[in-house]
Amino acid sequence: MKKDTFYTKKGFRFHEYEAPYQSPFDKLFDIFKEIIIHTSGDLDEALDWMRELDKEYKLTTPEYTLEDFIEDLKKKGYIKDEIKPDGNGGMAITAKTEQAIRQRALDQIFGDLKKSGQGNHKAKGVGKGDEHTGEYRNYQYGDALERISMTESIKNAQINHGIGEFQLSEQDIVVEETQFKAQMSTVLMIDISHSMILYGEDRITPAKKVAMALAELITTRYPKDSLDIIVFGNDAWPIAIKDLPYLQVGPYHTNTVAGMELAMDILRRKRNTNKQIFMITDGKPSCLRMSDGSYYKNSMGLDRHIVTKCYGMAQQARKLHIPITTFMIAQDPYLMKFVKEFTKANQGKAFYTGIRGLGEMIFEDYENNRKKRVR
Repeated sequence: MKKDTFYTKKGFRFHEYEAPYQSPFDKLFDIFKEIIIHTSGDLDEALDWMRELDKEYKLTTPEYTLEDFIEDLKKKGYIKDEIKPDGNGGMAITAKTEQAIRQRALDQIFGDLKKSGQGNHKAKGVGKGDEHTGEYRNYQYGDALERISMTESIKNAQINHGIGEFQLSEQDIVVEETQFKAQMSTVLMIDISHSMILYGEDRITPAKKVAMALAELITTRYPKDSLDIIVFGNDAWPIAIKDLPYLQVGPYHTNTVAGMELAMDILRRKRNTNKQIFMITDGKPSCLRMSDGSYYKNSMGLDRHIVTKCYGMAQQARKLHIPITTFMIAQDPYLMKFVKEFTKANQGKAFYTGIRGLGEMIFEDYENNRKKRVR
């Protein structure tokens, strides 16, 4: 009896996309986390935005209303009641929400980046380090015994002497190369001058998102690294990571020199050998603080006195082995020329970019800046 023959066909099956299930709370919470960044942490304004969006896009249902969502935010510890400065009662976001916002920024900007617990930056050079490279070299006097690769050494002995007269000589022994894990100290400078919200473009919100994502990346993937964040307008001052959602632009000029002075002062106190400065700005330097406490300001073109001070700070950072990477959110030719000269003085790097793709660029530069320790 002849048996039937069956042929199995392999291929792709296409069907309409079905979004993963999200509870009503999770759907609204995703929207809430995005809005709260744009409102600089103002909860009342964020909820007003959500009410307007709900009217237009029907975000809620009779079974789960916006009031239900607000009640769940309280129960889950994302918002709390507080007394406002004017003495009236109100609500505000909590530290739990701030962390959730940072994680969202990390997911948005760095995509599928996986957390790996404790990690560090690899140095370019190989030597007596603590991370295996998969490469081998001949044994040298003084190499630690635990670095000897027995499998590769026995393999060499079999090849060199044969199985019949097996012997293991010093020439057969190899050790596996390792790399140092270098710790990194980073200062992120954010321009909060008035131009960061001019011309109908919100540039401060993407800058805040990048800062939050970088903070979450470092604390989760590179816990030995340090990140300090400073803002600069007429002056410069440090801010805590938890303050990032509340960061706003002020009626300021751009005192790049003050930002550089503070950044280098912070890095001087760090014990890590590897140090770097990231600067996010969209405008030209237009302000200096004088020795008597007054301000010298000039928004008309590039002021030679101010620019010269900036170049001097870039050279000082170079002498301290602190590279500066500038992310310029502007395309004006004369500003690009200034950044080019500034970068040349520091021997750093510069990226001329819009607000899109800013996070990916900073992440890439952070990951790639793996250099050998300066001895």
